[in-house]
Parts: sequence; structure tokens; C-alpha cells
Amino acid sequence: MIIRFASAVSALAVAAALSAPALAQGQASAFETAAPVMLTEKAAASLAAAATTPLVDAESNEALSGVSIAASSEATPVVLTAAGAAPGLAAGNGEVVVNSAAITAAAAAAAQGGDNGGRSESFTVTLNQDSFFGFYPAFNGLIPVSENVDFSFYGIIWTTDAFGTGLGSDLWTEFGVGAAIYSGNFVIKPQIGLTNGALLSGGARDPNGVPAGTGGNFADGIVPSLTVNYSDDTFEAEYYGGYYAALRNRNGDAALDFLHTWINAGYKFSDNVSAGAHYELLSNTRNTFPGGSTARVYQWVGPYIQFKTDNGFFARFTAGADVESGNDGDFYKLTAGFTF
Repeated sequence: MIIRFASAVSALAVAAALSAPALAQGQASAFETAAPVMLTEKAAASLAAAATTPLVDAESNEALSGVSIAASSEATPVVLTAAGAAPGLAAGNGEVVVNSAAITAAAAAAAQGGDNGGRSESFTVTLNQDSFFGFYPAFNGLIPVSENVDFSFYGIIWTTDAFGTGLGSDLWTEFGVGAAIYSGNFVIKPQIGLTNGALLSGGARDPNGVPAGTGGNFADGIVPSLTVNYSDDTFEAEYYGGYYAALRNRNGDAALDFLHTWINAGYKFSDNVSAGAHYELLSNTRNTFPGGSTARVYQWVGPYIQFKTDNGFFARFTAGADVESGNDGDFYKLTAGFTF
């Protein structure tokens, strides 16, 4: 069987899109190989999506209705077949003409993102406010690097004065990198970040090593974290655990470490509405202030409701009680964001 391309396409580009080894040995205009022709799933999907008439008869230039692209599983190559599998695959001289635009699209998908699991780069921006941390915009970017892994980068722009000097300067700023690992319905995201400011390190020191009362530090603290998300057609869940450890002035007299963790799970009533329960803990696990001691800062328990739109916007409101002993009162937090 002869596969002929409607216009010249480089053999290298075609070989990147099509998995049959024999194709790499052919010329730019025609490739001879035994039927059926094997394509990778991603190349075949790109081929089917990119071409309006991907397969046509060489003589009549009419679409071949008996030729189709089919895939059985991720582990099985896609096979280009003809109904009946008769020797005369196409009417006339047995040639099948493939729209070159489809092949170049498939080749581009293979070369630029053919092994990224079909994901594209994304960037999510959120506006957040709660009863402890105040207002803090955040962002997270994802860049696919393999079939089931993305490179991840994130930042949190903390605006609460009390985290710096209380005068609006030396505001806490967090930035980090990591990976997003895709496994079935799970996304597992280990990350590590740096905080900059004065909250964990106590800020700048005078010549005697005493906190100067103003001036933040680059690399104020280090934040290893793990986020695990689960989502299917009916349920959603998230776990987060992060440890905020002082990095500068760690053994000084104003260093703090914190454990911050939460878990929530909910039911999807539709593609646009979900609701569930949320638990969150913030604990001061290390305190070098003279006379200072460690303590749980808060424990929040309550329900959430979330709304999403088909074009990437979402909003989640969570509220409930602070159940930590001595912390009478309620908590509330609101997140609004957009992924593009």
C-alpha cells in the first residue's frame, strides 16, 4: 500500500508524527509500508482533528468513507484501516492521499507537545481573603514537560501588615516551584518555596544582632509543601500540607515555624456547582522569642460551596467555627479565580 502526501512534508516531521519505523526510511512525497499503517494515539488524534478530509482517493480526490482511525487503549497503537480490508484499499491504483495540513499538525503536536498527555500550558490567578491571613492574591502556572508531569511555579502576595512591621512595609512575599504529577483522577503537586519579609526570621538585625524593628529579609523562610487533588464526575477533594520554617536568623530570638494544613471534600451537583466540608489547621511549632511558646493558632471546621463557569472562572466560599480552645468565634474565607 502506498501513502502519498498531498504536498511535500519533511520525512523527519512525518516520522515524528507516525510511529511506523518504515515511514522514516521513505521520501518526502511517498512512503511505502505494509498495511495497516500504525500511528500513535496522539498523532492520530491530531490527524483526525486537524483535517476536514484527512483521507481521499488518489484518482477521484473524493473522501474514502471506508477508512477510519480507531484506538482501543492507551497502550495499543492506533491503526489506520479500511472497511473490509480488501486488496483494493482505495479505488484505482491503491494510493491513499493524506491531507498534508493534517500531517504537519500531527507532527507539530508530536514535536511540541506530543508527549504531554494532551495538556496545554495554564495559568491560574486567585483573589483570596479570610479571617486570619487577610487579603492575599496568588497565582499558579503549569507547563507540561512529559506525558504525566507538569513543571509548576506559584506565588502568594501576602498583604497583611502584621506579617511585616505592622506599618505596611516589608510585606511577606512567597514564591516557589515544583511539579504536578498526574495519575488517574489524582494530581499530586510537591513544591518548595521561599518567603521574603520578616514574619519567620524576625527581619533585619542591628550590629548587635537585635531585631531592628524594620527591614525584611530575602529568603526569610523556606516552605516545602504537598498538595493532592482528586476529581471525578461526582466527587472532588483536596489535601494541602505546608511547613513554613525560618531560614534566616533561625537561631535568633525572633524566629517562628508554622505548620499549615487542610483537607476538604465535596459532591459535584453539576459541572457548575459543588459543595462539601473543610477542615484547616495552623500551628506554631517553633518559637524562639524570649518567653515564647508554641501553640495551635486555629482549627477551622465548616462547609463550603463552589461555583464554576465553563470558561474557567470559579468562586468558593467557606465558613464555620474556630474549634481551637480559647478561640471562640467563626471563620470565613472567600476565593475567586480564573484559569487561562
